[in-house]
Amino acid sequence: MKRTRSEGMAENRGKLIAAARKAFAEKGFSDASMDALTAEVGLTRGALYHNFGDKRGLFAAVVNQIDSEMAERAKGRAAAAGEGWDALLAEGAAYIEMALDPEVQRIVLLDGPAVLGDPSLWPSQNSCLQVTRQAVEDLMSDGILKPVDAEAAARLISGAALNAAMWIAASAEPESVLPRAQEAFRALVEGLLARPVQAGQS
Repeated sequence: MKRTRSEGMAENRGKLIAAARKAFAEKGFSDASMDALTAEVGLTRGALYHNFGDKRGLFAAVVNQIDSEMAERAKGRAAAAGEGWDALLAEGAAYIEMALDPEVQRIVLLDGPAVLGDPSLWPSQNSCLQVTRQAVEDLMSDGILKPVDAEAAARLISGAALNAAMWIAASAEPESVLPRAQEAFRALVEGLLARPVQAGQS
């Protein structure tokens, strides 16, 4: 019986996140109606409060879901690029490119910081930071990157990718901003190189 109740709660949580994701993408955080959202999935506002505390809590769950998906997509691009240096660049470039996705733009990059505050404090961003830090440490141990503080380097790389994505999302012409942002991101990160790296070399 306890397991059935737990499964029911998980199902309700999933329904609310899916409906909220659609509402926040289409209307933005401020204009999304929680009454309309809960009615759409046949639940009460009580179910929303029980699972997420309030509208902001539900929004945080949606941001976490999308941001985590973005991290997985970026990791996939990194893996396809190879290892080491190429993977690090590909992951950052992929994250920046995702700023062209309307859902990512509205929820994660525009409303996210406004509603939830500093993105570097989000659980999903912190997880990405740890992955970047490990990659930086590996590249330093291989002598590819300069021996600077690994956490500082990881935070600056992650911050550059995030701010580039936020710039694209807020731009009136995101398609034209993307290549400029990616080029500058690459130039900034290359400043950490201890020695030149040829394409395809890790």
